[in-house]
Amino acid sequence: MALGSALGVACLAAVLTIPSILTAHDARTAAREPQPGSSNVVYREFRDPYGSQPLHRVFVAHAGSGPTPVPPGIDKLPKAGEAIISPKLVEVLAANPQAAGLIPGRVAGTIASEGLGDSDDLYAYIGATPDELIGAEHLGSFGASRSWRQIVDPSTLDILRFTLGCIVLLPLVTFLFVCARLSGESRARRLAALRLVGLSVKDTMRVNAGESVVAAFVGAVLGVVGYLGINEVMARVGLPGLHWFPADGRPNGLTLVVCLVGSPSLAWVVGQLSARRAALSPINVRRTAERRPPSKYGTLLLIPGLGVIGGYCLLSAMGRDPSGGSANAVLVPGAVLVTGAGLVLGLAPITAWLARRIATTAKSLPLALAMRRTEVEPGSSLRVATGLVLLVFGASLTQGVLIELNQVSRRTDPVQEYSLPVAELSAQQRTQLTALRGVDAHGFAAQSWVRTLEVDLPSVRGVVATCAQVAAFSRTARGCIDNKVLRIKDPTLLVDKDARIGSSFQFLLSNGGKLDITVPQDAVTVRAYQPSEFAGPSLLIPPSLLAEGVVLSDARFVLVSDADPATIRSVLDGIGAIAPTASVDPVGIVIDSLAQLTVIRSLLAVGMVLGLVIGVAAFVVSVADRAMERRGQVTALALLGARAGTLRVVQVVQVVLPLVVGLGAAIVTGWLAESSYLITGGGAVHWDWEGLPLLFVCALGVLLAAALASVPMVRRHIDPEHIRRD
Repeated sequence: MALGSALGVACLAAVLTIPSILTAHDARTAAREPQPGSSNVVYREFRDPYGSQPLHRVFVAHAGSGPTPVPPGIDKLPKAGEAIISPKLVEVLAANPQAAGLIPGRVAGTIASEGLGDSDDLYAYIGATPDELIGAEHLGSFGASRSWRQIVDPSTLDILRFTLGCIVLLPLVTFLFVCARLSGESRARRLAALRLVGLSVKDTMRVNAGESVVAAFVGAVLGVVGYLGINEVMARVGLPGLHWFPADGRPNGLTLVVCLVGSPSLAWVVGQLSARRAALSPINVRRTAERRPPSKYGTLLLIPGLGVIGGYCLLSAMGRDPSGGSANAVLVPGAVLVTGAGLVLGLAPITAWLARRIATTAKSLPLALAMRRTEVEPGSSLRVATGLVLLVFGASLTQGVLIELNQVSRRTDPVQEYSLPVAELSAQQRTQLTALRGVDAHGFAAQSWVRTLEVDLPSVRGVVATCAQVAAFSRTARGCIDNKVLRIKDPTLLVDKDARIGSSFQFLLSNGGKLDITVPQDAVTVRAYQPSEFAGPSLLIPPSLLAEGVVLSDARFVLVSDADPATIRSVLDGIGAIAPTASVDPVGIVIDSLAQLTVIRSLLAVGMVLGLVIGVAAFVVSVADRAMERRGQVTALALLGARAGTLRVVQVVQVVLPLVVGLGAAIVTGWLAESSYLITGGGAVHWDWEGLPLLFVCALGVLLAAALASVPMVRRHIDPEHIRRD
């Protein structure tokens, strides 16, 4: 009980401190937000992507004498020609000297942890002169009521809390219940013996409560201490997209109270419920009277839960869109929780009913023994299977959350573009960028040259690419001919009136010359992605028209890759390493959204790992506990001549049956819950067909592992102490 409580409380502390870590990060970033005012300091902010990370630079200049505001983490603002940067940025500059152009001036110091969001923050205060900061405004103070760039959006944070509650907290409560119920049958017999030799009902309950609460409290203390050690290590290692300082992850007073009081309280409640029968009816316990069948009322919770999520799925199948409206924000989470509760409470009566049906038709002795045992004691199946069942149910919901966040956080097209100014790249850098892993194609996009801006002269936009490159950037491309200038037609866009057939336009070249292009009759029909640098240009210029090493002046160098988040991060990191001072525009996405999606993925992955640990631990504890409780029955069967193989088959079937029932129901209800969440979210994806095979594979893996783990739990050794002498 103590070790089980320690594991459960450590997981509970980890879940409860996640919001504290995010809150601490946002509080520090809010405290450093510059606010306009009337001081003698002017400032300008720049927030650019450095690889897949945001780089935040604040340029400050002293425009006169007088007091100056100071942000947290530094003692004073840098002078002109100086810079104060974060420790992580110091590491970046040391590893990549080319990035020194991002931080002009001498590094005069580093920012303390009070002025950083996390240990991986790329932040800099750079001193300049007022003449250098064109368009700057006067600085008033540092600090805002809330950060404008929260690590996780508040609406998304609510979804994250709900998902973590489903995949961690529900299995965790079940696990702590299992630990508090450990060796319930043997304990009930001991308590009944105390009651029969004269101990009062109240004293018998006190004995049980005493040992339960003490064991749970010792475990809670061990769990908190273990979590503190894990936090110190993980804070230094971090998660993908999420780093924190050790102090952020230390549990606060409320978390300590919940951990140190909640686990013993749950153990006390469970102990009181399990000991009441032994205290009030000790004869029935000692003589193993017939048990009452499990209550069927918990199964009724599935009716409203499945009714709501099934209704949304039916509306979507009928072609109607039920997304939007405030009612969905309450109905869907409520239906998911009710369905999960019904799944747990309905497992015992459904398993008992199914076992009774199978036992009446079974021709096999091991199967008949297993089914009769499951029929008379279905509560044990609840303890064995609940954690893993809830884990599969939560995994379905997690898949839906990730799909929805992918849709709202980035473009849904299968490709991702990266646009960089040609003027900020050397020829060697362009060659290196095209060879980046994950980059499928590249091209150039530029506006034609106009002699004067005083008159509204016609101008067109053109792209330099081969037919293969055009195909990589577009949904479809028909009628393309290499080494020939073509007119671009896109039926999804308005016709460019300036691109009349026979009109001539000039494009500036990087060698100082000009390229004359006449709009031809021949055209290529393209359906470009939206948004895209290839959506809108009217001319396709073959690269063969340009001399080697010559490119269009003032053009954009465009790369394309697939839209997998891992590929996007890899390409952005590669761009940051090759061209650290170039401004990168990841077309269609915001770098903050990409960072937020990475953080959420990391937190959900942590939740799934914790849920898996809890589910497996609950299974192991329950199976071992049942093996301990059944020693007397196994001994009796062995004396009657049952072979070791028969006893092992009985044990495996007793474990596998509730898991088959529970996991099958979890896959169906979880997929419906996931679909209802996607339907009400308003995204393009309503049915996650790709996630079903993964759930089936996980369920089969759980069944196989459970069956193998159950085999060594049965020993045929005959111990006379385990034979009942009632």
